Amino acid sequence: MPSTLSPAPTSLPVIDLSRADDPATREAFRQELHAAAHGTGFFHLTGHGVSAEETARILAVTREFFTLPEADRLAISNLNSPYFRGYTHIGHELTGGRSDWRDQLDVGAERPAPVVGPDDPAYLWLEGPNQWPEALPELRTVVLDWQQRLAAVAHRLLKELLASIGAPEDFFDAAFAERPHLHTKLVRYPGSAPTGEDQGVGAHKDYGFLTLLLQDGVGGLQVRMDDGFLDVPPLPGAFVVNLGELLEIATEGYLTATDHRVVSPPGAVERFSVPFFYNPRLDAVIETVPGGYLPHAPGVAHDESNPLHAQYGFNELKGWVRAHPEVAGRHHPDLVG
Repeated sequence: MPSTLSPAPTSLPVIDLSRADDPATREAFRQELHAAAHGTGFFHLTGHGVSAEETARILAVTREFFTLPEADRLAISNLNSPYFRGYTHIGHELTGGRSDWRDQLDVGAERPAPVVGPDDPAYLWLEGPNQWPEALPELRTVVLDWQQRLAAVAHRLLKELLASIGAPEDFFDAAFAERPHLHTKLVRYPGSAPTGEDQGVGAHKDYGFLTLLLQDGVGGLQVRMDDGFLDVPPLPGAFVVNLGELLEIATEGYLTATDHRVVSPPGAVERFSVPFFYNPRLDAVIETVPGGYLPHAPGVAHDESNPLHAQYGFNELKGWVRAHPEVAGRHHPDLVG
């Protein structure tokens, strides 16, 4: 009997968010969004309203940060921060237990240092002040403005995504109210590692809700498709969007969180990217999204090596401790191991 399986796609779908504004195109847009989110959990997003000038500005300040002297970058090392904020030196972040050949600056919502008592959940340490380089004062304004700009895009996209599967558009409003957990990375892939390893960042799934990735013109992003990986070359004017594990949990596996990785660029070629992560309050408990799709939901596959938590903060904390064991060991030794 011939197989009825569809062949693996050779490129990501392109979803134009502006089509949601027009009643004449809204239904077709939602059908396309539904298919992309259920099928691969990855797509290019255009029509988002973020201008070329805005994207040029964030990429320019990202490059400026990485041209600062190493001493200036190390002065804001994340090893100084119990909140996992700041600069990570090349090779000091782990994915799948192996070092990623990239360096980065992690920025969250700018909030005061928390007071965490012995009976409080440890995930409260994930909120707090950022670290900013004195030699590049404009970085703070540019990154925090970008973070708010993309939060608005992601909020709108999440509502459309819920509508596309027949769920209430406002289902997650309370989970994101007041203190959504926003996170932006400025990332540099500095070319080939001296060892010859090509792990820019290893294969992984994001552990939150939505990621919006801005890439420069250098490729390297790959998404798992069947038994292999699909190259995702940059599409000018588009963000690459992927769904995280909590959306998979919330829809009983109907929406897809997909493994992805970055292969280091060859030789001395540098690659810059700015991923933005849109996630709910740390204390939000993620419940199953109601809707007619549920009879078709396969359920969530449980991996003993990667326990999934319905309360967002515990899922986020798990990821940080695994990726940055040096930070956790210095500030939170009770969480290590």
